[in-house]
Order: sequence, then structure tokens, then C-alpha cells
Amino acid sequence: MLKKLWPCAKPYAVPILLGVLCAAGEAVFELLIPLVMSEIVNIGIPSADTGFIVSRGVRMAGMAVISMSLGVGSAALSAIAGMGFGANLRQAEYAKIQEFAFSNIEKFSTASLVTRMTNDAHALQMTLMMGMRLMVRSPVMLIAALFFSIRLSARLSLVFAIALPVLAVMVGVILFRASPLFQSLQERTDNLNLVVQENLAGIRVVKSFVREDREKEKFARRSRDLRDTALEAFGTVVINMPLMLLVVYSTMIAVLWFGGQMVYAGTLPSGDLIAYFTYIMQIMMSLMMVSMMFMMLTRGVACGRRIAEVLDEQPAVTDDHADPAAQVRDGSIDFDRVSFRYHAENPQWVLRDITLHIAAGETVGILGGTGSGKTSLVSLIPRLYEAQEGTVKVGGRPVGEYPMGHLRQQVSMVLQQNTLFSGTIRENLLWGNPEASEEEIWSACRAACADEFLKGFPDGLETDLGQGGVNVSGGQKQRLCIARAILAKPKILILDDSTSAVDVATDAKIRSAFRQDLGGVTKLIIAQRVSSVMDADRILVMDQGTVVDQGTHEELLERCEIYRDVYQSQREGAENHG
Repeated sequence: MLKKLWPCAKPYAVPILLGVLCAAGEAVFELLIPLVMSEIVNIGIPSADTGFIVSRGVRMAGMAVISMSLGVGSAALSAIAGMGFGANLRQAEYAKIQEFAFSNIEKFSTASLVTRMTNDAHALQMTLMMGMRLMVRSPVMLIAALFFSIRLSARLSLVFAIALPVLAVMVGVILFRASPLFQSLQERTDNLNLVVQENLAGIRVVKSFVREDREKEKFARRSRDLRDTALEAFGTVVINMPLMLLVVYSTMIAVLWFGGQMVYAGTLPSGDLIAYFTYIMQIMMSLMMVSMMFMMLTRGVACGRRIAEVLDEQPAVTDDHADPAAQVRDGSIDFDRVSFRYHAENPQWVLRDITLHIAAGETVGILGGTGSGKTSLVSLIPRLYEAQEGTVKVGGRPVGEYPMGHLRQQVSMVLQQNTLFSGTIRENLLWGNPEASEEEIWSACRAACADEFLKGFPDGLETDLGQGGVNVSGGQKQRLCIARAILAKPKILILDDSTSAVDVATDAKIRSAFRQDLGGVTKLIIAQRVSSVMDADRILVMDQGTVVDQGTHEELLERCEIYRDVYQSQREGAENHG
């Protein structure tokens, strides 16, 4: 874990080192003050030597100023290092997530990744900030105070022989109990964030089905789980404080009892007892700070492990075997005995032994029932997933030989779930091509029939879409996503049921624009409506992960029962509706 996290802290190695030295120096100067005070009590006051008292007083004030200055420096340096470490940690996680394939993200869940980048990273950030001070100051103060205490009275220091083992056992038991609870606490936080994310993303569905009460109960249940786990975890930690205070005050009573007898017997100067009493307080406070730091470390370790899991995760799709100079020659696509499943341990294949050739510039429609493997098939082309068996080729070369960045620039894909980002329409369209001219933008919008509604917006391309494109309808969102894909000028364009929210007339206009403007682009169109693909050069019919037939609309009507049944059912439905 430390090996993975250290690179995020390494740029702040100097502030960390200086902060540690300042914390140690602060503790040392603070510990010297009681020795000077004991000299005043033992020497200055009995002899009524005002000069001696003043000189020692000035020395104590100087030590206090130096200790305070070092403390301020330690606090400032720990803040710089902690905040910088937290920022680097979040940046490292975010960069790693950007490398993930879909399968990697599905392994963690989006909600868990958000928690690890925010809540867990913040916990580690605070652990470093507090650790730079407490984990240095407390041990230094503890060891030095013990040394000075024994130096003042070895006999009286025997009290620690009982107190310290008791404290060690208490802290060990509490840590053993708290560690798994903090791990569970972070998992409960994941679960709560998942409910919030799903609810906010699907708020329209929740309201349309009048399921607000159910969602409230689901949230309340997850929130109660988090609360109960937090109470148990922090309740276990909180027990540490009263137990520590019990031992501390018991030790103080014992020191006062035995020390007072020694002062009365003349074997211990009263000034030494006062200094000893101060060291007792410092020792016990140090132990309390150490135990508190261990509690924080327990949670920090749990959070660190979760972050390390993300940083350790190997992307399922990489450029390890890519040729940096490889260029996509054309839009031809080949599947050579390809089989695919989402998880290696899953015995059921999503795609089975598919062999297929699609020529450059060809328009291919893909039909099939739910779960037939349509989306999985096209997802292998830009390497959103990796085939376990067989080879997928684009432009005559295996897709694994292309750098992913270049391959995906040449394969534009409009997914089933259309996503627009906060910002203007122009900013969203420029995702396809940041260097696109005004004419190129409007040309892509015309091909996607998006210009029809854009001209009606007062601000045109500068219209603010709001979060997730809430200011446009589902059909308008689909057309903007298609325009964005076209603007990338790809050699292969994949539409995964991307006109489902568009009326039949607009769908026909989009297909007509494709034939006219994208003649050299290979187009794969997944659709539920036969009318969306019936004029394609070829139609693939998929069922249970295989291509059961392929051909033109007329050929499939003659020989493919599945296609004929779909066509007739949709035709009858349209006639009945009419």
C-alpha cells in the first residue's frame, strides 16, 4: 500500500521532513521548560535571588517562543504537505480511472470510485497532516519526558511500570476491534453514495412511477446502516478517552501520594516534584495523542487499502502490444472466430464463434432481441471490451495493434445511453473535433437533423445545456450525440439504437443524410425498428450471441424466420395504430 501511495507524497518530501523536525524541536524545547522551572523553585526561591529567578524566567520565555515558532512552522508545513498529498492522490486516482476499460469500472461501481476519490482521499490527507505532528511530537515527548522523569527520581518512576503496560493493552484491544469496523464504514459509505447517485440520475423515472416514498425508505435504510456502523466504530474509539483518563489520573494520584511522602522525608526536593508532575502530565498526554493517532491510522489504513486497490487495478484493455505508428487505413471490419464474455469466470459466452467481414463504406444494420449480443459485438471494435477468443480487425489489422487513442478517433460510437455534459451545445459538439470550424459544426448538425431545432434556440450553439443535457428532449439529445460523432470525421460510425427517441420521418432524413454525406464511412446501425435498417447494404440478424443470418431486406424476408416475424409484427402494429 505504501509503495502505491508514496509517489503522491514524494513531491512534498522536503516539507514533510522539515515539518517532522519542527515538531520534534517543539517537543524538545517544551520539555526543557520544567527543568528550568525546577531550578527556580529549588534554588532561586529559597535563596531569594531575584537575578537568578529573572534570568531563568527569561530563559523559559525564550524556550516558549522558540517552541511556539517551531509549532507554527510544523502546522504550516503539515498543511502544505497534507493538502498537496491529497490533491496528488485524487489526481492519481482520476488518471488511473481514465485508463480503465468498462469492465474495470463495473468491478468497483461508480459510487465506490467516487467515495474513494473524495471521502477516502480526505481521510488519508488528514492522517498525514495530523501524523506529521502527533506521530513525531508524541513519541519524542514521551521518550524525553520519561528520561527526565527517571533522571529526577528513578524510584518514583516505578509508577510507570504499571501504568504503561495497562495503557498498551487497552490501546491494542481497541485497535483490534476498530480496524474492521472502519473498513465496513467505508463500504457503507459506498452503499449510501450508490443510492444517491442512482436516485439523482433516475429522478425522472422515480417521479413518473411515483416511487419517492420507496426511494426515501431505501435512502433511510442505507443511511441508518452507515449511522449504526459509524456509531459502533467511533464508539469503540471514544472508549479510549475515558479509559486513558482513568489511568492518567490514577497515575497522578499515585505520584502525588508517593512523591509527597518523599518530599516530606527530604529525599526529593519540592521543585523536582513539581517538574516531575509536569512530566507526568506530558507523558500521559503524549500517550493519549499516540493512541488517538493510532485510531486515525486505523481508519487511514482502511482508506489507503481501498485507494491502493484502484491504483493497483490493471486496465483490462491496454496499449502494451500496440504499434505507435499504426494508422487505420480504411473502415473495413473483420471478426475472425470471435468469442466474448464479460467476466472470465462466467461460463456463458455473450458472443460465440463469430466470423464476419464488413467492407469499408458499407452500411450494415444489426437486429436482434434483447441479450442477443448486438452492443457487445460493436463494443469490441473500438476496444471498449476485449475479445477473449479470436481476432477483431479494423483496416486489415488487429485492433490491439493500434494505439487506443488513434483507434477510437477513427471509430465514433453513439451509445444507447446518450451523454451530454454541462456547458454549451458548441462545447459538447467540439468533443468530436476541438478544431472544427463553424461550417463543419453546422454540416454535422445538418447530417444529424439537429439544425432543425438549433435554429429555434435563441442562443443557437451557445445554448447552455445544463447538467446532463436537461434542457433538451431525448430525441434532440440523440441528434446532438450523432452530430458530435460525425464531427470527429471517423472511418467507422456506430449507432447503438441511437435514433430510438427520434420520429420515423426524422430517422429517414438522418439515413438519407448518411448516404449523401458519409458515403465513404462504414456505418453500423443497431436498431429495434426494421424501418431504420431496411435500406442498409446488409442486415445482420443476431440471436443468443451468434449471427444467425445476414443479407438484404428482401433476402431476409424470404429465408430468415426471425427477421420475418419482427418485420410482420412491426408492420401489423403500425397498421393497427393507424
